[in-house]
Amino acid sequence: MPNTANFLHSLVPITQFNKGQAARIFDRVKSESQLVVLKNNVPSAIILSPDEYERLTEIEENYNLLSLAESRLKNGWTARSVDAAEAMHRLGITPEDIENAEDVEIE
Repeated sequence: MPNTANFLHSLVPITQFNKGQAARIFDRVKSESQLVVLKNNVPSAIILSPDEYERLTEIEENYNLLSLAESRLKNGWTARSVDAAEAMHRLGITPEDIENAEDVEIE
């Protein structure tokens, strides 16, 4: 959680955009993870760096997957599940197949 000094430093009045200072503001996002845009002294938007956005979306995705897993466990999905060894056996995959598989790059 950012402290008060950092939060105050992250405030950007919308008038700076109106004065043609958008490039300077976006340069700030490179060194700061987020900026709070004020309109009439009220927060109206948050500007996030791409890294911060990615970090937050990963947290959200992990939370959703955890919630789904907890729900499935609570509702008896374990009775219909198999462990990794059984799944590999059913699919005809050996540990050697896994060991010799090439790395897959996912974009």
